[in-house]
Amino acid sequence: MEKTSKSPVKSILTIVISLAFAGFFLWLALRGLDFKVIQKSLAKANYIWVLFASVFGLLAYWFRAIRWNLMLEPMEHRISNSNALWSISFGYLMNLTIPRSGEVARATALYGVEKVPVDKSFGTIILERVVDLICMMGFLGLTLLFKYDAILSFYKNSGVNINPTKIILILSILIIGTVLFFVFRKKLAEVPFLGKVVNFIDGIFQGITSIFKLKEKGKFILYTLGIWICYYLAAYLVCFALPETSAFTFADGFFIIVVGTLGMIIPASGGIGAYNLAMKYGFMALFISVGKSADFGGEMGLTYSFISLPLQIVIMLVMGLISIPMLAKARNSAVSDKEFEN
Repeated sequence: MEKTSKSPVKSILTIVISLAFAGFFLWLALRGLDFKVIQKSLAKANYIWVLFASVFGLLAYWFRAIRWNLMLEPMEHRISNSNALWSISFGYLMNLTIPRSGEVARATALYGVEKVPVDKSFGTIILERVVDLICMMGFLGLTLLFKYDAILSFYKNSGVNINPTKIILILSILIIGTVLFFVFRKKLAEVPFLGKVVNFIDGIFQGITSIFKLKEKGKFILYTLGIWICYYLAAYLVCFALPETSAFTFADGFFIIVVGTLGMIIPASGGIGAYNLAMKYGFMALFISVGKSADFGGEMGLTYSFISLPLQIVIMLVMGLISIPMLAKARNSAVSDKEFEN
């Protein structure tokens, strides 16, 4: 696959827009709140629990790396788990600069050390997102089962107005477009400037469908469960760091991870602002559902976010920065081995 240079102006513009999103949502989250309450809560927090949470955050990286290896095996690509780990870490680091750029960066990094075609590895990354969505829906189901009142309160506080008709229309267009592509795929491939696009999409499709050819389906399921259990514990254990939230139940943890994931979906740098706002509304909903003050809940939500989000960002930065020399070392080693063989 040929490398294409990306316009620096476009990259800078993307970063600026992302930072603007972060700033806007952070302003929405912080307005009208008593910062002294938040400062007092942060001062008396027990950060040992944050350390425990970080262990599970790091463990999720390793589980994801091993699972990625399992997904690439059906396409006859057996990669090093360490190279998978550092490629994933590099991708997350890129997401901190330009949101959603990490997926391509991750696939490109893996190609540099393992020569796995970018289109195929990118297809497995898309598959990962589908599997993650299914897991997320599982947590949403548990939340609806145990915290329906909090979900309803969060929906009202967030001001989100979901239009089912628009969602159905978008899904219909995507499905019809996909069907038309595969029906006319061969003809499209004959057009000179579309041939490479068709081949790239074919590679992505091979990556997505690799799930049906998995040799170790049981391990895939176990590692997927391991990833999301780690995510859950990394989010839930932070609650014990704050006296005001230390009595939160397992069901509250389900609600927190769902709300936090929704906040991270918004393309703001590192989830800053959007995650904080989601936690503010989420904790308001939790406090309202048990008859407590919504304002106090919002303050605790922000306090929680000022611990949880920096923890996630620090892990991304540390792992990402370590990944740069590790990937460079693996790339140089691969080049040396090839020269020795020749």
